[in-house]
Amino acid sequence: MTTEDFAGRVIRAAEQAAANGLSGLLVTPGPDLAYFTGYRPMIGERLTLAAVQAGREPVMIVPSFERPGAEAAPGMGAFEIIDWTDGEDPYAFAARVLDPRGRYAVSDAAWALHVLALQGQLPDAHQVSMSAALPTLRAIKDANEVELLAAAGAAVDSSFEEILGVQFAGRPEIDIAAELAERLLAHGHSEVEFTLVGSGPNGANPHHEVGARTIREGDMVVLDFGGMRDGYGSDITRTVHVGEPSAQEREVYEIVRDAQQAGVEAVAPGVPCQEVDRAARAVIADAGYGEHFVHRVGHGIGLTVHEPPYMVEGETRSIEPGMCFSVEPGIYLRDRFGVRIEDIVAATADGVRRLNNCTRELQIVS
Repeated sequence: MTTEDFAGRVIRAAEQAAANGLSGLLVTPGPDLAYFTGYRPMIGERLTLAAVQAGREPVMIVPSFERPGAEAAPGMGAFEIIDWTDGEDPYAFAARVLDPRGRYAVSDAAWALHVLALQGQLPDAHQVSMSAALPTLRAIKDANEVELLAAAGAAVDSSFEEILGVQFAGRPEIDIAAELAERLLAHGHSEVEFTLVGSGPNGANPHHEVGARTIREGDMVVLDFGGMRDGYGSDITRTVHVGEPSAQEREVYEIVRDAQQAGVEAVAPGVPCQEVDRAARAVIADAGYGEHFVHRVGHGIGLTVHEPPYMVEGETRSIEPGMCFSVEPGIYLRDRFGVRIEDIVAATADGVRRLNNCTRELQIVS
């Protein structure tokens, strides 16, 4: 990312805010600040705030001892930096550069401590959630972002392919989770966000926390794992079986695989997001397992692993080229087993591109 790339994001954000009746954006440390500036300060009780406003120079308010780090960030050239020292009121500094009656979109990750203090300084201003007011702000990725997500996808693909060769039976879930984490790091991830391993009945809980249960012969095992690589997220789910599966286990697996394929095939520019959910869900419902698919079919991914857009009933926003999100239907049979298959996909000008390409055939492990 060049300084000009970051400056272009700031300009587009200010224009998008104005077009939506907003005075601007108030951006706090986290993925939004990284998106606009490349600056990733520690998140804490001291105020760090970027104000992006149409018709005004962007301003960054930082603690004085953090100014050198802010100045070194690649996207900070577009910002006037205002620093404050301990003992001063940073919210008063913010009030001087903001519209006292303005309407601002605020980073979703902003601490209530900071939002409430700004409200105290600007009682006639109004704040709204950034993802609610500007849901496509970070949702539409540029070509470079898509390639970073594709590289992260290839890394988790390789991690899955390698984990197929390890021993599952007789080992606790936590051991397999640790091996997945090791492989993610070996394939270039800087952070491991999650390694969910749900064996047997634990797989029927979509967000089962990995535990000490010993994996047994005859278990279905749901593997959901991912993290951050070069600043962008990965997220994949595959379900494997220890030894030969039963006829019903194979049936359920194939239903989920068909549902996932249907969801992916539904992706195209102009299609409402909810249609991806509907396409996958219809396959599962038609097979008689509708009540056992208990979550939305997908979520966006980028600088965070979960972000807009969401593929869920009621989301009528249309898919646009550059949107990247998961397609992850599942069937969960309580106290028995679960099956989920998840890939990240990117919407293209004429359809869809899978960013995960490892096998979706049922894999038998030992």
